[in-house]
Formats: sequence, C-alpha cells, structure tokens
Amino acid sequence: MDTVFSFLKSDIGILILFIIVVVLFLLYLTTLFNLKKMRNNYSEFLKKLGNGNNIEDTLNEYMKRVNIVEAKNNEIISYCKGLDENIKICIQKIGIVRYNAFKDTGSDLSFTLALLDENNDGVVLNGIYARDSSNIYAKPIQKGESTYVLSNEEKLAINKAINGEKKN
Repeated sequence: MDTVFSFLKSDIGILILFIIVVVLFLLYLTTLFNLKKMRNNYSEFLKKLGNGNNIEDTLNEYMKRVNIVEAKNNEIISYCKGLDENIKICIQKIGIVRYNAFKDTGSDLSFTLALLDENNDGVVLNGIYARDSSNIYAKPIQKGESTYVLSNEEKLAINKAINGEKKN
C-alpha cells in the first residue's frame, strides 16, 4: 500500500493521473456533444412525425383532452346512476280492467287502474260509473298489497300490472 502512495506522490504518478483526468474530461465532452446531437435528432424526428408540429406537444394536448373526456364520462356515469335510482320509484307497471259496475248501465264504463313502481308500490284507482254519477276512489298499494279491502277488479288490475298483462 505504501508503494502505491509513493508512486502517486512521484512526478510520473501525478502525470498519469493528470492524463487520466484529461481523457475522462474528453470522454465527458464527447458524451455531452453526442447527447445534444441525439436531442436535436429526436426533436427533428418528432417534428417530421407530427407533420411540422412537435408530436410531443400534440400528444400532451391529446392527453389533456382525454382527461377532460374521462372526467365528463365519470360525471355522466354518476348522473346515470342517479337516474337509475330515481326510476325505481317511477310508475313502471300499469294494469287496467274495465267492467260494468251496475247491470242497468249497459256497458263497461267503470274501470280499475293500477299504477305501480319497480317495488310494486303505488296506487289503484277505481272509477265507478253510474247513470246519475261517477266516482273515483284511490287506494295506496305497497308491495302489491293494500291495507284497504280490494275489490276483485282492483286485485285483477294489480295482478295485470305486476305480471305485465296487457289484456282488458
């Protein structure tokens, strides 16, 4: 180890170290020059590839647009989920039955109309027509049932709404 230190302290050792430093400095400058040349070539390549425009700028612009579209898509998806939740409580099922409430009226002018949502909640309307009057009654429906007594026509209208029947 002492011989190495003594060699480095000598004039020849210092000269050799100086030559190594100069060679390394020249290699550094060459590498720096080559890197600058490659950057210029890369920039020219991107301009040629982008038809005169820098493709890197174009790609960055497209990425901004993609991010905007993605944000809008997320907003639309959120809005649609809200609509899906709201539609569950909208009238989706309808059942109607026409009937003759009184034998002396001569036609099926009375009706029962069931209006239900996805959970079979809603209302059943019963319109009774007579020669001298016409009345409409409403009864709430929850899960296809009512706390009020239902007529046969009302039950039939509710079943038609639940089962999707379209016959009168």
